[in-house]
Amino acid sequence: MSACFSHELRLDQIRSGERIDLSASDSEREAIARDLGLVSLTKLDAHAMLERTGEDVRATGRVQAALKQACVVTGATVAAHVDEPFDLRFVPGAHDLAADSEIELGAEDCDVVFHDGAVIDLGQAVVDTVALGIDPFPRSAGADAALKEAGIMTEAEASPFAALAALKGKLDSGD
Repeated sequence: MSACFSHELRLDQIRSGERIDLSASDSEREAIARDLGLVSLTKLDAHAMLERTGEDVRATGRVQAALKQACVVTGATVAAHVDEPFDLRFVPGAHDLAADSEIELGAEDCDVVFHDGAVIDLGQAVVDTVALGIDPFPRSAGADAALKEAGIMTEAEASPFAALAALKGKLDSGD
């Protein structure tokens, strides 16, 4: 993903209690929509409070986005909204790791963003938060009908319990 909404903040200029408000421009929203595979992104706003302790920065706030996606079944446009709180920790990165090194992350590490020791990129972290809040398999109102017409069973119809119920029905009717 490109850094189409980069909002870099120099570490030495971040003050605890500082509030940052970000709003993507038309061209930034177009680039983000392209990167995320969206039909369009009509709104992207974020508000964050920053707390700095040494080289660690904590950003807490909320991101809001209005977007349109393509239905995974019909291709029809599906409107969606993302309204997510975030609590991100920016910490110095592990520069001594090789590119193919494996590291194990715990639950407390999931909202950690590594920085180079000089700047953090709050804008890219906001885009990542939006990406995680988007439905990966959006469906339009006509998706179920299109699937049925194509002969694809619903999850309920394909479940082992549905097969057992059909078998029980046959046994009860004496077939």
